Amino acid sequence: MNTLDIRTVNVVQYIKPLREGGSLPAIVKADDDFLYVLKFRGAGQGKKALIAELIGGELARAVGLKIPELVFMHLDDSFSKTEPDEEIQDLLKFSVGLNLGLHFLSSAITFDPLVTTVDAIIASKVVLLDSIISNIDRTVKNTNLLHWNNELWVIDNGASFYFHHNWATWEQHLTRTFPLIKDHVLLSQATELRTVAEEFLIKLTDEKITEIINTIPEDWLQYEADDLSPDEMRNAYTTYLKAKLTMVDSLIKEAEHAR
Repeated sequence: MNTLDIRTVNVVQYIKPLREGGSLPAIVKADDDFLYVLKFRGAGQGKKALIAELIGGELARAVGLKIPELVFMHLDDSFSKTEPDEEIQDLLKFSVGLNLGLHFLSSAITFDPLVTTVDAIIASKVVLLDSIISNIDRTVKNTNLLHWNNELWVIDNGASFYFHHNWATWEQHLTRTFPLIKDHVLLSQATELRTVAEEFLIKLTDEKITEIINTIPEDWLQYEADDLSPDEMRNAYTTYLKAKLTMVDSLIKEAEHAR
């Protein structure tokens, strides 16, 4: 089974929560001495947000966008025992096991669309990718983009693939476009959608999609409430992405019309 080579590290220090994130991610230190932003499996949208983060992030990397390194982060049960804040204590307790971390970009600043213009190709890649993965959370209110070393970095794809919150109806999403693209923070600068679409179709091969989907840890795909098996879920994500790539023309028309 082809998978991406994603490192696994152990959390050795909980440094501080990031209060601006709804799911209370945290800056932590790992046993490789690097700092990471840790996304918790025990947070609101749980493991599904981690799956969306992983797939969206690695697709972004595959099409040449800047994204911090993603790592699997193992959290043991010792941290919840020493945490005085009850909310964080619960989060740590429910997140024992494998979580997801993004390399922490120190001194990065939140992208401000009023201050920074973005290269049309990069803006178009972000907009088209978010159309494909149905990312509802890249708006002026919450850009989920960073400016670091004079480059645009894509973070926070956890609100993508919202079909997976109701597996009973996932197939209904295969033919839908993404009208919410009208609220995308980079839409006005995304003037090269057709150009980047050609690159997407070259780089997002069936093999690459399968490789990314196969990287999802098995236990992230196990939910008592869901009827699908982990293999059926992998197949659903793969089928969804392939379907979106076949209708890329419709997604572009929709975005251009909204712009």
